[in-house]
Amino acid sequence: MSVTNITLGQYLLDCLKREGLTEVFGIPGDYNFTLLDTLEEYEGIEFITGRNELNAGYAADSYARIKGLSALITTFGVGEMSACNAIAGAYSESVPIIHIVGAPKSQAQQDHQLMHHSLLDGNYDVFRQAYEPITAYSAVVTPENAMIEIPQAIHIAKTTKKPVYLVLALDQVLESITTHIEPSLQVSTHSNSLQAAVKHADQLIQSSNNGALLSDNPVLRYDLQMPVQQVAENLNIPAASMMMGKSGFDERHPHYIGMYGGTFGSEEVRHTVENADFVIAAGLIWSDLNTANFTAELDFQKVINIQPDHVKIGESVYPNILAKDMLEALAQLDWRSQAEIVVTEFPYDTEKLLSAEKDQPLHAGNYYPRFQQLLAANDIVIAETGTFTYGISQLQLPEGATYIGQAGWQSIGYATPAAFGACIAAPDRRVLLFTGDGSLQLTVQEISSMLEQGCKPIIFVLNNKGYTIEKYLNVKVDIDKQVYNDIPRWQYTKLIEAFGGDAYTMQVHTNQELDQAIQEAEQQQNQKLCLIEMMIDDPMDAPKYLRKTREFLQKQEQQQ
Repeated sequence: MSVTNITLGQYLLDCLKREGLTEVFGIPGDYNFTLLDTLEEYEGIEFITGRNELNAGYAADSYARIKGLSALITTFGVGEMSACNAIAGAYSESVPIIHIVGAPKSQAQQDHQLMHHSLLDGNYDVFRQAYEPITAYSAVVTPENAMIEIPQAIHIAKTTKKPVYLVLALDQVLESITTHIEPSLQVSTHSNSLQAAVKHADQLIQSSNNGALLSDNPVLRYDLQMPVQQVAENLNIPAASMMMGKSGFDERHPHYIGMYGGTFGSEEVRHTVENADFVIAAGLIWSDLNTANFTAELDFQKVINIQPDHVKIGESVYPNILAKDMLEALAQLDWRSQAEIVVTEFPYDTEKLLSAEKDQPLHAGNYYPRFQQLLAANDIVIAETGTFTYGISQLQLPEGATYIGQAGWQSIGYATPAAFGACIAAPDRRVLLFTGDGSLQLTVQEISSMLEQGCKPIIFVLNNKGYTIEKYLNVKVDIDKQVYNDIPRWQYTKLIEAFGGDAYTMQVHTNQELDQAIQEAEQQQNQKLCLIEMMIDDPMDAPKYLRKTREFLQKQEQQQ
């Protein structure tokens, strides 16, 4: 071992640059100044400042969903705790973020001095310990261990698709690192396990007349779109997506039949999936929202459940199998369904829904078809937690489109900073943000960041006078008594002026006004940010999927 001429800060940035990162999100603080000063002089990576750490974390989350990896820099204590919710969400949703924390000087930590931003108890490991359950790896990085810990953390983030946590002392960022041979970190499939899993799957498939494929969240995270599509094509089986896996399968592909949503979604899709002789489930996540409050019904003895690192068929578990290898093996099986692929009708893909009276007030039945018509190839579609989660997820995406939403963690306020992160990650793609008035009030500051960075998304703000999603989910109390779900009335179209920017804004009440606003936004989208505020008369306006959810919850409540 020997000391190099490379500082700890430079080496960290070299590692991030090697992974293809061209931006790092974060908020400056006095314990990360040396790292940010190093970054300012570093070529190839730009520091993107958010308005607060939570928002910066959400932006990093969205960036990682598009580019495969992201990095977030915060300061010790106050900064990292503010970002904690975003990192927990990334862990829940399997999004790899390298969270880098600047800490007090090493000597101050060793002497247990009572420094600001700490708990004033001399414990400088408490926040790292707090992060341990919501990250896949955490480490205190020093000049002596940097060449071991940093590559290891990045490797774990990439292989587990989870966030990792690195803390660096303020003074050590500028110290030269000690040379180590970087560890060789590779993950591969165990051939015997793969052979056994494929044999079991083949026995199930060969005895079947038909099958179905389900695409879920890991398909997106592990870039399995093409292997999954190849399975559906070669076996000639229909493909559906789970809500958390939306956009993992090309929704314009002839084998795609829609989203599988138990009793809340399409009855055609449900019947096709649940009556299949076998189901190939790529990355299945059996959570409440993903299964429509567990109304989805699969016979798991007939499910080939392919997870990122193992396969389960019935009661048999086959470990150490990479999903890509299993999917490629299934695509080569000598079996092909003779059944025709069911042609399903998507909820909002019909001209009849667009022909409503032009002066009719806006409601879910007529604005979702307009969103469907708006979508174009390669769009990035971001839906906020709320009524939009249940409506936008039912749209049929065009070729190359990416869908982003927190269908698992469901933190309100996520979508606006996520749209900012998407704009930074893919400046050449159109970003469409669908958010509600309640959610926007939590993280509205990131519209300022969009304006500062020259981002040009089209933002739809659904003004339905409060937390409509919460009113739908609370079936124990009459809606008029849920005053806690009301919010202050903001003039959303005037936010741009408050943030000192220039944008196209319009407030709309009717179908015709929305049509005109969308038309104008499409003309303005290359020049400026566009914000359309949709005024909804009925505070309980909601898409059909959400109404079914409430009916289900009401029945459950009555049975108790």
